[in-house]
Amino acid sequence: MAAKAFQIDVGESHIARLRHKLADTIYPSQQASDNPSDWSRGVPRSEIERLGRYWLHDYPWVEALSKLNRLPQYTLDIDVSGFGIHGVHFLHQQSARAHAIPLLFLHSWPGSFLEVTKLLGPLTDDSDSNLPAFNVVAPSLLDFGFSSPTSRPDFGIEQHAETYHKLMLALGYDQYVVQSGDIGNLITRFIVKGVGAGSCKACHTSTPWPAEPKQDTHPELFAKLQATPLTGQDVAALQRAGAFVAEGSGYMSLLSTKPQTIGYALRDSPIGLLAWIFEKLHDWADEYPWTDEEIITWTIIYYFSTAGPQASGNIYYAMQHSTPPALVTAQSYINVPLGITRFAKDLVVLPSLWYESLGPIVFENEYERGGHFGAWERPDAIVADLRSMFGRGGGAYGSVTGRSGFAGDCRTESAIVEGMVNCVEWSGPFAAGQDASHLETGEHDDAAQRQCREQDRRLRYWISAGR
Repeated sequence: MAAKAFQIDVGESHIARLRHKLADTIYPSQQASDNPSDWSRGVPRSEIERLGRYWLHDYPWVEALSKLNRLPQYTLDIDVSGFGIHGVHFLHQQSARAHAIPLLFLHSWPGSFLEVTKLLGPLTDDSDSNLPAFNVVAPSLLDFGFSSPTSRPDFGIEQHAETYHKLMLALGYDQYVVQSGDIGNLITRFIVKGVGAGSCKACHTSTPWPAEPKQDTHPELFAKLQATPLTGQDVAALQRAGAFVAEGSGYMSLLSTKPQTIGYALRDSPIGLLAWIFEKLHDWADEYPWTDEEIITWTIIYYFSTAGPQASGNIYYAMQHSTPPALVTAQSYINVPLGITRFAKDLVVLPSLWYESLGPIVFENEYERGGHFGAWERPDAIVADLRSMFGRGGGAYGSVTGRSGFAGDCRTESAIVEGMVNCVEWSGPFAAGQDASHLETGEHDDAAQRQCREQDRRLRYWISAGR
């Protein structure tokens, strides 16, 4: 079935009802000082009242919806095995470059497909022949945005993974790479480990969640950790993670145990929903200067979502009630090239050696500035790191057969995938870190063609020899 173009259509009656609810809001009394900078008990009342007035009187509905509807939005029905048809809303922006890399972007909570919008232009840009280009697919997760609600209480992370993998196949991308964060990264791990094994060729994440390597699970890595003292930066990050678990993770406990209880408030009260989301935007970002329009737009994607704002809690319940818990499954070693970008002010940043327990790390970078919403706060960093990871000389260069991201695709890509993913040693002119730009200028001079054929022959020989 072909994808259908989609436009967000919020009827006047729905907006009128929302305005009525905003106008009739009864705010709670302030328990502490009404200081806008005091967030110790949650969002200060003065901040929520200010945003409520803005939403009621000044939010630019026409302009905001027009801006959203300029995005390349589509819907497509996906048959999830044993769970029936689910409609998936997604963005699909393609590069003009013929060999652009298919990239699946999976968003976070309390994010949405909006998170990818700052990446679309740079990643699909084909104006610089020295940079890889991508075709970007960014679905609204089921129960989020304008995708369908999940059909049954036992719809789990495996089914989410199947849904977005099948979306990529339906769009003609038999092989692809993934960029994700937060719960999007959790789903990515299930794609690579399960239904998408062999199709998902490389992953990049800004929120990896490794388990602490133990002697019985990762003996060599454990020994390495014992011989490597923690840096001051590591200690500070662990302290920050501990503080988050103690003071900032109550939402997770609630959503993973009794999501329906808070769901009534989120469904009925726009101000309650705003406070629920705004607290996370404020606390989890690294002093990002959120505008009032951004905050309300992020909120209305939940308020007017197809499944309703309460439905987004279903995925947390599924995470906790799978056997074993989904996070445990996601923390296993998966032999697919992995890129990691760490932002120092993210919620959980762990010692760098821990990440080696997740898979073969082919790219790693860290930034002093940036928080949990990497693609929104630091789109420049995410774009730069994807270009480095998948560009010439990058650890995941040539991951997708026939789609290197560059014009004048050279035939070496499938061999590179077979070789590098299966840990075949490579010492030729395409080794990581070496410049191979002269082989993909698009001119295809005789020398370049000869070198390309010779490399292809050698790689095939090494693969057949089991190197």
